[in-house]
Amino acid sequence: MTYAETLDYLYNALPMFSRMGSAAFKKDLTNVKILCERLGNPHQRFKSIHIAGTNGKGSVSHMLAAIFQKAGYKTGLYTSPHLYDFRERIRINGKMVPEEFVVRFTEEIKPLIESVEPSFFEITVAMAFQFFAEQKVDVAVIEVGLGGRLDSTNIITPALSVITNIGWDHMNMLGKTLQEIAAEKAGIIKESVPVVIGETLPETKPVFQKVASEKAAPVFFAEESFEEVEYSLSPKHLHATFKRKEDSLVSVETDLPGLYQLKNLRTVLTAIDVLNKAKWNLRQEIVAAALSETKATTGLQGRWEIIHQHPTVVLDVAHNKNGIEQMLQHIARLSFRQLHIVFGMVKDKDAESLLSLLPSSARYYFTQANIPRALPATELKEKAEALCLVGDNYPDVNEALKAALRKAVENDLVLVCGSIFLVAEVNRHLFAVRRTE
Repeated sequence: MTYAETLDYLYNALPMFSRMGSAAFKKDLTNVKILCERLGNPHQRFKSIHIAGTNGKGSVSHMLAAIFQKAGYKTGLYTSPHLYDFRERIRINGKMVPEEFVVRFTEEIKPLIESVEPSFFEITVAMAFQFFAEQKVDVAVIEVGLGGRLDSTNIITPALSVITNIGWDHMNMLGKTLQEIAAEKAGIIKESVPVVIGETLPETKPVFQKVASEKAAPVFFAEESFEEVEYSLSPKHLHATFKRKEDSLVSVETDLPGLYQLKNLRTVLTAIDVLNKAKWNLRQEIVAAALSETKATTGLQGRWEIIHQHPTVVLDVAHNKNGIEQMLQHIARLSFRQLHIVFGMVKDKDAESLLSLLPSSARYYFTQANIPRALPATELKEKAEALCLVGDNYPDVNEALKAALRKAVENDLVLVCGSIFLVAEVNRHLFAVRRTE
């Protein structure tokens, strides 16, 4: 198969969450265990860090990968979903997995695929583990896909587990209460393996304490380890100073400028302290340098990402209650004339709940991603109008964004959000051309 034929096979022959939703989610680890056993258990041949959470796990994964890489470790990074290129999911030292490996792996494992009938995600996890093992990485940062306990990545025994936070998302699969969702995320806590909890709520902290105690896993709460002292925002950077509980100050800057990155920075700093106690060589100057160029080092996209200026156009993958709320907190600290929101979402989210968070003062451009799970733009507009959010509907995100830019003036803010899949369909080349006009 060619690379294009391989991707077509992976996308269309296997159950895929972006296309099918919860029907593609396998509620046990049997398939991925079979796949990895046939491959010689590649996940047991490298050290790993495991990252779960409702929001922030992608940013934390990329920050930690950037730090390991800056410190001289050969660093694997597995994340999902991808935005533009399938190979974004699997990287070593920031470079995407070669097309040749994707083709070779798929062809070699195709008979097993046809007998086991795994999901798309199960195959990508096995592919990542095999690539990292073959390339002999020193460490791999592994992001959970969904939940934790039953996620395909959860066959690893990491050097450190990290759970960023708990919020309302995927309740149809993870539970109807915050405690139930927390219990699913806490499923990544392993026997005697330290775990960092980025953010807790009164409902979730006892869950983590109980599971950590049962597993004899040392637990570290970032909220108790680092206190935010001050911060400053610029269009492309966030500078923050934290106070360690031992009273020392730590100042860092990240090229991920969203205000919500404050919580992620605190989580990362706590994780680094825990890792250094375990004899990893992650010095403070290395951490600071790596965080200042995380995006450039690892290729992270879609987190308060500015793709156009005058007017400012921002892409943000916020797609659940916590994510939208944090994004709006960031917007509240910015200066602009008019806010334009290009918005789309998937059917299995609570549309009314998310729409109710959005400001009525913004101008809206309702649209949809080109996937079966997308909520039709016409239906989204109807739901929004019932909540006094006014705008027109468009067949795809690029038409919606072009409409927003026609109406926006130089000091306006145009925001694309609501769905990872929506952000992924933005034609960046179109806006690169506009910047040169």
